[in-house]
Amino acid sequence: MRARRGRGWKAALIEGANELGPGVVTGAADDDPSGIATYSQAGAQFGYGLLWTMVLTYPLMSAVQLVSAHIGRVTGGGLAKNLAASFPKWVVTLMVGILVLANSVNIGADLTAMAAGTDLLVGGHTHIFVLVFALVSVLLQLFVPYHQYARALKWLTLSLFAYIGVLLMVHTDWPAAFRGMVWPQNLGRDAIVTIVALFGTTISPYLFFWQSSQEAEEIADRPSQKPLKDAPSHARRQFRRIRLDTLVGMAFSNLVALAIIMASAATLHRQGITQIGTAAEAAEALRPIAGQFAFLFFALGIIGTGLLAVPVLAGSAAFAVSEVEGWPRGLEYKPRQAVRFYTIIVAATAAGVTLDWANVNPIKALFWSAVLNGVVAVPLMAAMMIVACRRSVMGKFTCSRPLAIFGWGATAVMAAATLLFFVSLL
Repeated sequence: MRARRGRGWKAALIEGANELGPGVVTGAADDDPSGIATYSQAGAQFGYGLLWTMVLTYPLMSAVQLVSAHIGRVTGGGLAKNLAASFPKWVVTLMVGILVLANSVNIGADLTAMAAGTDLLVGGHTHIFVLVFALVSVLLQLFVPYHQYARALKWLTLSLFAYIGVLLMVHTDWPAAFRGMVWPQNLGRDAIVTIVALFGTTISPYLFFWQSSQEAEEIADRPSQKPLKDAPSHARRQFRRIRLDTLVGMAFSNLVALAIIMASAATLHRQGITQIGTAAEAAEALRPIAGQFAFLFFALGIIGTGLLAVPVLAGSAAFAVSEVEGWPRGLEYKPRQAVRFYTIIVAATAAGVTLDWANVNPIKALFWSAVLNGVVAVPLMAAMMIVACRRSVMGKFTCSRPLAIFGWGATAVMAAATLLFFVSLL
């Protein structure tokens, strides 16, 4: 009896792990090196005072990602394809163009952070490391079949546990941390700017396109699967899988963000270090305070999350453009079968490398990336909710009332955050 129960438990665990995929990768990619820098700055400058933002954003980002995943699974097409079929093409092209520009800037900032993290660990020339990381990312996307590549991305999410490890190594004021999770303690001008940055780095447009496209990609990759509009009998199982995948992925993302903010609050803020420019600076600042192992985990996490996020940033740009233009697309294609799709991946990554080699200030680059994402996020989220509620697009699988409420709520919160961002510039 015990053996059978053991086998049943293991089988259930394996089955549950197999259910996880696009949602977990999307959530992990949200904690990219630029996000790590933002979370580190929030903890260093405000201690535990802004932890509540991660609690608030969890249901909002979960709803938005669920909507994007539903669109992909129900229709068999990515978000950009469905937007192009529902709105004037020039409007969608403009939003996708801004997305590609913002993603390219973000790729450059992430590559720079990964190179700086590697320099902290082994020393060397950061520009060379940028080239190496960019080349590895591009080659993986060009020559590794999607089903193998997706598994590699899923395993890379484990690198984020480094930040849980860092939190366990430092002394945390848990009563203050719990208060920070449930009660806003600082709403001054500087705090508002940081809050907007936190919202912008957790609810990012490229994640909408990526998860939707990955759901469509999984249908294309498996001949036995069809869009739910054509195979409604599969809906219950697929929606359950998407819900589990997305809720776990977003929870993982926000738990890691909480760990980074708390670790920075317990070390940097406590020591009076309140300004952190990059994720690499956060890692370096941790070394004398939290010890060599905490520094090591933090630096390795930067590299691991960058290897995960850069392909997602480049891939989401390629999927978005190719879907709008109707080009062949998908990571399962060989390069010669989808030349323009892979050209965009290469071009977006090359643009990021160029930004690094041009010595563009990574902090300013991330600032303008946040501005661009803020400009495109709100109309994009509103358009996505309209598509998800249209029977002509979704058939009988239109957005449920609870999901619609949370999705529109997330849109309203992002609109308010974007408005506050521009007000803070005045």
